[in-house]
Amino acid sequence: MLSKVISFLEILQKNNNREWFHANKNQYDEAKTIFETFVNAFIHELAKSDETIRYVEAKDCIFRIFRDVRFGKDKSPYKTNMGAWITQAGRKSSGPGYYIHIQPGESFLSGGVYMPETNQLKKIRQEIFYNSAEFKAIMANKGFRKYFNGISDMDKQKLPPRDFPKDFPDIDLLKHKHYTLYHPLTSELLSSTDLPVYIMKVFEKMLPFNEFLRRAMQGG
Repeated sequence: MLSKVISFLEILQKNNNREWFHANKNQYDEAKTIFETFVNAFIHELAKSDETIRYVEAKDCIFRIFRDVRFGKDKSPYKTNMGAWITQAGRKSSGPGYYIHIQPGESFLSGGVYMPETNQLKKIRQEIFYNSAEFKAIMANKGFRKYFNGISDMDKQKLPPRDFPKDFPDIDLLKHKHYTLYHPLTSELLSSTDLPVYIMKVFEKMLPFNEFLRRAMQGG
């Protein structure tokens, strides 16, 4: 399914320099086209369940392969992965959305809300504060638990956020700065013809989580 994409990325890992990339740009173009076609087909299917992404296209969701090397120690000019952040506004939105990450040995699916603005983060926390039972029920669903272990702890605060009572029974749910989920993809699955169906199953179980967050972010 995405074998040519994986193969290109494996070669790029060993030849991450501008000279090789320019000499083999046709390989990159082919891999990019395959990934873009895959993402477009997936958006079309997922939009049947989540109409908010009906009008977005893969080109608006796929991240550039060029790395920003200005501030990091790693000066490798190219990313060794291909990723697409699928939201109604494409990759420039914080979400709620669906993320596909293809990288040799490190492929995964993710989604939810990543790096929300301060006012949006507060809205999410308020929605959870007033509807914690509903939010917990979404994450306790058997289908949800099959694919996700809960909200990612990335950048999670140690102390309770301001403006919320410290004795709130579910205060731990309010300490997150990102409300994202994670699901790994095996190498066997990436080469399987069942991959699109599998991804749909994962993201369909994510949908109620995203709908809760969307409702929160659209609140007054």
